[in-house]
Amino acid sequence: MLETIEIARPLRGGKPLGAYLFRYGAVITVIGVVVFFSIVNEHFLTYNNLKDILKAISVTTFLALGVTFSLVVDGFDVSVGSTTSLATIAAASALVLHRQELFVTLLVPLLCGVAVGLFNAFLVVKVKLPDLLATLAVMYIVNGIQLTYTKGYTIYEGMALDNGAATGRFIPSFLFIGQGELLGIPVAVILMLLIVLLAHLFLERTTIGRHMYMVGGNPEAANLFGIPVNRYRVLAYVLSGLLAAVGGIVLTSRIGTGQVSAGAPLLMDAVAAAYIGYALFGEKKPSVIGTLLGSILIGVLLNGLTMMNVPYFAQDIVKGSILVLALAFSFLRRDKKA
Repeated sequence: MLETIEIARPLRGGKPLGAYLFRYGAVITVIGVVVFFSIVNEHFLTYNNLKDILKAISVTTFLALGVTFSLVVDGFDVSVGSTTSLATIAAASALVLHRQELFVTLLVPLLCGVAVGLFNAFLVVKVKLPDLLATLAVMYIVNGIQLTYTKGYTIYEGMALDNGAATGRFIPSFLFIGQGELLGIPVAVILMLLIVLLAHLFLERTTIGRHMYMVGGNPEAANLFGIPVNRYRVLAYVLSGLLAAVGGIVLTSRIGTGQVSAGAPLLMDAVAAAYIGYALFGEKKPSVIGTLLGSILIGVLLNGLTMMNVPYFAQDIVKGSILVLALAFSFLRRDKKA
């Protein structure tokens, strides 16, 4: 006990130094990384580069929010990357292969995301498979579906088909989602910030959101309070699939093609960002704002390393290290809470 008192040196106001580091460590880290890259590269802290960083992390943030909703109910959805890939193929197929307009092009991938979420929920809630194993299996199933549908080929304008070339195209209204700007701000960034705000208000300010946190914190107690635990777990996985599908729509709109397995490389970034959310302000729980901060941290790091000409394959070392630290910090906080 005496050793703990000596290590946790109080600051002015009576709170130990460790408490401040736990509470504001994530924010301090982001600021420190930004300052470092600003010093080593004069072009880093410019409006255009910061805009590019936010635009680049928009898709990752949608996936990370999906993971966050699953973590809120003490689950874990690793199928978000494959769901994003499926949504990407669905949107591109609607435009290029079936010549649909904006409404159908948005509706189809969103329904795909909901369907994946319901399938995950069925395996976890009804079949009672462990969350990680169930969503891992779904990840492979969904990835196989989109590869089978496309036969492994990217969907693009004018692509060759058995009966000639594809006649559909990526319509301007769809491309505007990922490539357009409003008042100098990318539409994708505006959409990301809007959904982050809505997700934050939903979890923090609504009864449903509070009940979801109760389910994740203590499902037995939540059940005794009359909270339908299984329904909230189903809702969490449906929202996770839906958000991953939104990420797929934005990604397709940005690159203007339907690339197979396009969401797979984003999974680790999304998981790391979601777990960094545990660190924000000492909340000891998944946090939407923390998830956004985690996405920004990863985006800043990758952008800065790219500007320093660090090879892309070496950047995976950094991302993996971030994930290890985020996981270690999250489980450390759980142990302290217990």
